[in-house]
Amino acid sequence: MTDVTIWINGEARTASVPDETTLLALLRDQFHLTGSKLGCDVGDCGACTVIVDGKCVNACLMLAAQADGRDVLTIEGLATPERVHPVQKAFEDHASLQCGFCGPGVILSAKALLDENTDPTAREIRDALAGNLCRCTGYTKMIDAVQEAARVLRGKPDAEAGGEQHRTRGQATST
Repeated sequence: MTDVTIWINGEARTASVPDETTLLALLRDQFHLTGSKLGCDVGDCGACTVIVDGKCVNACLMLAAQADGRDVLTIEGLATPERVHPVQKAFEDHASLQCGFCGPGVILSAKALLDENTDPTAREIRDALAGNLCRCTGYTKMIDAVQEAARVLRGKPDAEAGGEQHRTRGQATST
């Protein structure tokens, strides 16, 4: 067994897990954060995408022990009950998702892109979403939604843009 402490959605969470436990299994089974989905279990579909230290990661491929001491953002940490994140709002406004199974991974991939590039081209958006498979929709509406979210995020200060509030190593931040 390995003891891990991970900053999940701004909160330090500790667990004792078998060495082979994936980050996805820890999030879903022990912490009951079920937004990240188990799809292919081999890193091909992106349904399990989370953001670890600012980068998209397939949680089905990362061991929980590898996340020890790191910051993990799941879809549950992206918004508050009072305010959705601009990426989520844009996806809703553009009807970019149908069944929603891929949604959390796609939305987190889009958020990670916009954190690094506030004015991505359609090609850059396609590249950022390439690791997320969707069987229900074409990707055109998703690209439109990311472009809309980028416009919203560029047009407002972070505090007004609906950015999530979370803790990073004990410090309150807004991104």
